Amino acid sequence: MAGSEGADAAVVRAAQRGDPAALAELMEILAPYVGRICGPIALQDGPDAAQEAMITILRGIRGLREPAALFGWARVIAVREAVRMARRAAPSSAVPVEEIGTRGDSQLEVDIADTLTRLTPEHRAVLVLRDIERLDEAQAGRILAVPPGTVRSRLFRARRGFRKAWES
Repeated sequence: MAGSEGADAAVVRAAQRGDPAALAELMEILAPYVGRICGPIALQDGPDAAQEAMITILRGIRGLREPAALFGWARVIAVREAVRMARRAAPSSAVPVEEIGTRGDSQLEVDIADTLTRLTPEHRAVLVLRDIERLDEAQAGRILAVPPGTVRSRLFRARRGFRKAWES
């Protein structure tokens, strides 16, 4: 997913110089990606987490040294913001289905959303990074600021918790 979604180096560099059209194009390119990451982690607060992540990304774009790293850099910000918001949120069973990111069978979407609400934000984050973003343990660990062994154990617990919640 990262890197080739239309954000070429020229757009990133122009955005870094403050070009309003380039900033708008960057927002258009990154917003859906950031939303897909934040939704399953922050659940009902996914849109707020995505908005906060986009603000952080746009404010910090000048500090991005390598334009090719845009999506990886945005992913780190999105995951951390989503986890932060999810930790702050009061538990709620009302999760907008469209924030989960699946399409198709609406009952399946509702079931997945309900199952995700039963996991911790850290477990949802590791599931997103390993099973959706397809990152390895070291990459996920860098984003979550934990060692790869912790990623492995969280992933094991997250998958076990998801299966258990799914079956109940």
